[in-house]
Amino acid sequence: MQKTGIRILVLSLIILLTGTVRSAGQTMDALGTFTPYSMFGVGEVTRPGTSLNRSMGGIGAGLRDNRYINYLNPASASARDSLSFMLDFGLMQNNFINTDGTRSSAYNAFNMHHIIMSFPIWKSSAMQMGIIPYSNVGYRFVEDENRDEILGTIGAYRYYHFGQGNINEAFAAFSATFFRHLAVGVQGMYFFGNIEKNAQAVSVSNPQYYGTIKTGYDIVIRSFGAQLGLQAFGNFSPATSFTIGATFQPAVSLRGDVTRFAKVEKGSVIDTVYSVVNEGSRMAIPMEWTVGFSIRKRDKWVFGMDYTQADWRKSNFTETPGINFQTALSHTFKAGFEFTPDRYSIRYFMRRWTYRMGAYYDQSYMMLNGQQVNAAGVTLGFSVPIYRWYNSIGVSIDAGQRGSIKNNLIRERYVMLILNFNLHDIWFVKHRYN
Repeated sequence: MQKTGIRILVLSLIILLTGTVRSAGQTMDALGTFTPYSMFGVGEVTRPGTSLNRSMGGIGAGLRDNRYINYLNPASASARDSLSFMLDFGLMQNNFINTDGTRSSAYNAFNMHHIIMSFPIWKSSAMQMGIIPYSNVGYRFVEDENRDEILGTIGAYRYYHFGQGNINEAFAAFSATFFRHLAVGVQGMYFFGNIEKNAQAVSVSNPQYYGTIKTGYDIVIRSFGAQLGLQAFGNFSPATSFTIGATFQPAVSLRGDVTRFAKVEKGSVIDTVYSVVNEGSRMAIPMEWTVGFSIRKRDKWVFGMDYTQADWRKSNFTETPGINFQTALSHTFKAGFEFTPDRYSIRYFMRRWTYRMGAYYDQSYMMLNGQQVNAAGVTLGFSVPIYRWYNSIGVSIDAGQRGSIKNNLIRERYVMLILNFNLHDIWFVKHRYN
């Protein structure tokens, strides 16, 4: 093994552990997201993928490329050089603008997005492992009491509703190629994280008598899951190829402990009304399947499409008082295109860049006031080759809108930016000369 490969492997493990610690230590001043739609269920489900996938609308089930890591289908792990080691590290910036037609809010969130490594096992088999986000919770609401009977008896009150936390996913995938045109992959997943949801009622006019009422719950998630992947691929001609792929993920019960509490604070005096720890989070990730395809012209362009479906209607989430929330059958349609003008150009550096674009339409698992919350967006991106092999820096931009101001919903417009570092090295090479 080359010394460079060892250094990259050690560095990746350090970053992997550091990212885990950071994810567990987020505070209200560093939310992973900021959207009112994250207050329900498991929160805002993160659109999966690296800069490669996200800049092409999110496709990945039928994507097969030996230059980049594609973790959206575990079967794609075997699409690689047999002696190569790859590391993919990403950072993400989210920008949100929310409005209900009369009031608006804005927030920016910056976090580590993912870290994934891939390496060969034996001949046509390989492994991938890493940590990626699954969902995020981040919201804040402030409201003043306006009921005359409350104002006339105990005075003015101000209500705060806030939540934070995330669910992360650590995974390890194995893939092997059979009969030269069929790849099979299996992936084990470990879901972990914390979600906190709190409410406060603060006395404004008489804090010495009524103080602050605090209620909420804290969920600690620890659970295992699995995913299966399949890809069939071949050639239309010597320069044009195709890939058809599918993934299947069985339902996962998110096991963990739930701590519910209620207390009253008057100055330095804290009166705990109750604090109860229950086993079982009452949350689950439903069965999900994806199908997709891609068509590739060697060293020039790629076009692909994906469709994903997940039935959340049987997921048993905690009810949100005062809000008509139900789970629904979610659908996602994705399409993307990639183009490289001249990968081997010596004279023009930007002609060696890879440019990408895509679009998606998502019907989410959230049903509010009888209306399913939908999102649509467009994506753009590019990869810049660095030094040698397939090292590159990738950038993707996802701009879209979720919800609307109709039916008492909130319209959310967002711009998401992912900065991606793709490192590639060759292992087990015997040098002719020292």
